[in-house]
Amino acid sequence: MSESCNSRHFSWLMKSCFPNPNHKSLIITPQLLNPTLTLSSLPDDLLLECLSRVPSSSLPSLSLVCRRWFYLILSPSFILLRRQLRLSHPSLFAFSPSLSGVFSATLSFPSPRPAATWDLSLCLPINTASLHSLPRLVSIGPRIYIIGRNSMLRYNAWTHHVTAKSPMLFPRKKFAAAVVSNKIYVAGGGGSRAASAVEEYDPETDTWRVVAYSQRMRYGCIGAAVDGVFYVIGGLKIGGASGNGAGGIEAHVYASSMDLYDVGARVWLRSRAVPGGGCVVAACAVAGYVYVLTSHVVELSFWRFDARRKCGGGDDSNEGFGEWCKMKSPPMPTQIRLDGTVRFCCVGVGDNKVILVQVVGCIDDLLRRSGRSQRGYKDGLVLVYDSGGGEWSRGPDLPEVIRRAACVSVEC
Repeated sequence: MSESCNSRHFSWLMKSCFPNPNHKSLIITPQLLNPTLTLSSLPDDLLLECLSRVPSSSLPSLSLVCRRWFYLILSPSFILLRRQLRLSHPSLFAFSPSLSGVFSATLSFPSPRPAATWDLSLCLPINTASLHSLPRLVSIGPRIYIIGRNSMLRYNAWTHHVTAKSPMLFPRKKFAAAVVSNKIYVAGGGGSRAASAVEEYDPETDTWRVVAYSQRMRYGCIGAAVDGVFYVIGGLKIGGASGNGAGGIEAHVYASSMDLYDVGARVWLRSRAVPGGGCVVAACAVAGYVYVLTSHVVELSFWRFDARRKCGGGDDSNEGFGEWCKMKSPPMPTQIRLDGTVRFCCVGVGDNKVILVQVVGCIDDLLRRSGRSQRGYKDGLVLVYDSGGGEWSRGPDLPEVIRRAACVSVEC
């Protein structure tokens, strides 16, 4: 082997490393393995992997590509993939019907700050004729079910599609509603026949059926669900004697208690009462607990009920089930008497947030009528309770166009 490189060696090296592209044996004709291969030809599992990584802002456009993509985006597998990729996050959704349309606003979490703002939109077309009397809202994944007295709508927070669904069997007002195992349960409200019937809605078949009859007929009650139990909380008694001492005592018991319906066993559990009585103002469920806000004439109390029936998600029963614990009250003026002009909505968001929203009325007006000069609690007050730290903070107020709102937690 030569130790030096001459022109002949260099020419051979160049030809070896850089062959003549015009030589017939070196001409390569590119060929497609499958000329018909497209994104839509992928099987559902691979297509879901691709679609699940798209930004949330593009989901409405994706749902319009074709029918197959539309149903894939609505599938439970798509929701699960978005959760695993941490592309979906809990948000607070507020719904407010008006004569000019239906307004909705969304507040993203987990860190609402004073600088955070609501995303406001006008949902059209929706017939609001039967939705003006404060409908109940529940959510299953990104789907929000707006349940009115004689109608029900399903709104998809990802695709912004609105679909009419079957109404309840019995017309109701101010009833309890909650989701257990991807099915909707309602109780209370309306006349005696409707108030005693517990209805179940199956989203897969779009059908309602009566599954039980409640022990107490309530009006103006609140619904929550934890570990397969449907909680019917607070409200007023429907029917029975009134104007006497016994009737007043019984009405007080209704206002400060909750009934527990075991969905799986189809049985009623022992009713529970809020310690110290009072009138339930708002309630919701978060991470195995039911949080209840009660009014005692001129003060508010905030309670936590241990609703975990299983210990750590296992088969062992939770010995703490049924225990009440008094939590820090929301930061509002003391010695304030709440009346029917001010109403609150309580929503559990994520694993550790309780959101208290003033949906009707103005606290400043209550203070003014009582001769107090304290101000700063206008319409649409939003308070955030961190169950981990046990502290309250103030979130951004509801937009001015959102009044008499119904609120729910939804994945966006």
